[in-house]
Amino acid sequence: MASSFTTRADVRFLYAPSGPYSLAETASRFTRWPEVVDRFDGEVYRRLLPAGRHTVLLEVRQIGTVARGRLEVRLHGPADPTAAVRSAARRIVEIGLGARLDVRPFYRAFRNDPLIASALRHARGLRIAGSASLWEATVTAVLSQQVNLAFAYDIRRELALAFGRRARHGGETFVAFPSPGRVARESERALRRFRLSGAKAGTLVRLAGAFASGDLSEAELERLPDEEAVERLTAIKGVGRWTAEIALLRGLGRPDVFPGGDLGVVKYVAMELLGHRARVSERRMRRFADRWRPYRGLALVYAYAEIARRRAAK
Repeated sequence: MASSFTTRADVRFLYAPSGPYSLAETASRFTRWPEVVDRFDGEVYRRLLPAGRHTVLLEVRQIGTVARGRLEVRLHGPADPTAAVRSAARRIVEIGLGARLDVRPFYRAFRNDPLIASALRHARGLRIAGSASLWEATVTAVLSQQVNLAFAYDIRRELALAFGRRARHGGETFVAFPSPGRVARESERALRRFRLSGAKAGTLVRLAGAFASGDLSEAELERLPDEEAVERLTAIKGVGRWTAEIALLRGLGRPDVFPGGDLGVVKYVAMELLGHRARVSERRMRRFADRWRPYRGLALVYAYAEIARRRAAK
């Protein structure tokens, strides 16, 4: 059942991204699949944040231009948000909405790149859209293993509706992503009812237990270099390299993490941007992506944007 509150606190602060930034380009990712957690209407991004026994509604909108814009962040709740809630909101702005990374060196380095230069112009201000936490990003990556993203995000939506906290604000119901502790209370058998294979259900239970106990923590992985972070995540049964790389790209906003085994890389980038007649090997695409260091992950986001632009132009 959703709780309801009348707003008594409205905290506002501004965040200035470094370099070109577009909330519209970045947050459009949240409109592609069934979504109840990350809400974006084309202008305002909204998300429900747990705050002890209460919840707080986060709203983010852009003011100004792509070149010199700022993000207006508001927190609505029944009381002044705690320092932890403010920190969580800032973390979503910086990593979930990609605003922390200074992209000016990236733009200078690749403004003439034959594959992504066009996207740098047409999708100017695009950043890596991610998740509110590494836990959430890893769960989403597991759900996306070997299935199409629409199906994966439909399951993600069902999990949020089943286990996430709810609150009503402005006549709408908002849903938070389930916490590791909440999912850890479920058995593999119980999770199977969400159209999950036994392997995925088991992986989610292990991940939830590891995050809930602190055996696996975002703070720990933030301190590790990319490759060591991949090794730490893949120590969990059911988390392979692709899953770990997607989780680090989306969950920690790591700009150089390159999921070379992704279908979009070995097939769509290879065929639609590089002109290959069929998909190519992961090893070959990793070698190709070396030209984009230290921004391989961010460059991939722009490569996907260029593919989408070309498809829309046909």
